[in-house]
Amino acid sequence: MSAPAAGSAPYSVTVQPSGRVFSVDAGESVLAAGIRSGVGLPYGCKDGACGSCKCKKLSGTVIHTNHQTKALSPQEEADGYVLTCCAQPQTDVVLESRQVTELGALPIKRMPTRVTTLQRLSDDVMVLQLQLPANDTFAYRAGQYIEFILRDGARRSYSMANAPHNGPGVELHIRHMPGGKFTDHVFGAMKEKEILRVEGPYGSFFLREDSDKPIILLASGTGFAPVKALLEQLQHLNSTRPVTLYWGGRRPADLYMDAWLRAQLPAMPHLRYVPVVSNALPDDQWTGRTGFVHRAVLQDFADLSGHQVYACGAPIVVESAKADFCATGGLPEEEFFADAFTSEADKHGA
Repeated sequence: MSAPAAGSAPYSVTVQPSGRVFSVDAGESVLAAGIRSGVGLPYGCKDGACGSCKCKKLSGTVIHTNHQTKALSPQEEADGYVLTCCAQPQTDVVLESRQVTELGALPIKRMPTRVTTLQRLSDDVMVLQLQLPANDTFAYRAGQYIEFILRDGARRSYSMANAPHNGPGVELHIRHMPGGKFTDHVFGAMKEKEILRVEGPYGSFFLREDSDKPIILLASGTGFAPVKALLEQLQHLNSTRPVTLYWGGRRPADLYMDAWLRAQLPAMPHLRYVPVVSNALPDDQWTGRTGFVHRAVLQDFADLSGHQVYACGAPIVVESAKADFCATGGLPEEEFFADAFTSEADKHGA
């Protein structure tokens, strides 16, 4: 298929096989235009660092703004792959992204929120409950995230840990990053009733309810937050799909809602929970599974070809899981749904 001739913006982007079409203005990224148009392209960091938005270009020409080679290598770019968060069309473009369906994205809203409670669940994890405006309806899918807009315009992203039916507020799990502009405030000066500005919902990490395949949930650290929302959604749907949750941490204390999870098991007979610890100390007296959490999945499931996987956590965990599950476990790439937590250091290659 030959590329369309260059013209002038706006250019059209067609996403196959869904057939969704939207326009992109001059200087605008494909992803930003897709979000604006209600087309649910997959993405994660939106900063060219994680590679979650990578997809195949079938025709057309784009230029990429700054991005990291771990997200899109020169060879991948030569092979026709693009990062939609950084790609700016120079002609009409046709992309292939099998995660795009006829479901449009939900409206993105910017609104004030009030901190209702701060609960410290471990040395470095805080659960934040936010109250949304009473006169505003905020619709989101379990697993999506919101962005805090700080006073200087900087943004910080956090997944919502409760399914929508468990609202009307929003629950967030925030890990302290010492020296972090936002998390230092959360663990230091933040008080109940503080007003914060948020925007959302964002993200393509949500339950695909049109499938009956068994589910593997994979979380590391506070990547458990959106996984918790997925569990609540599955329970709300009275789903009978078999679900196995692998939650990994360096030490047992990193599994900060272990007791909550175990309390759900009697009410969710189709759920199996496998905690995995990588760096337990003798004082921890840990007798459970050890090692890398994604390898525990492969030890239990040699064949993932008939499963869906939802993974969330540190980029290295998500990237390793996708590579190994698809190469070794036979998982189809389109059945791997991921949300990698990319820190400011990750975004800038630090």
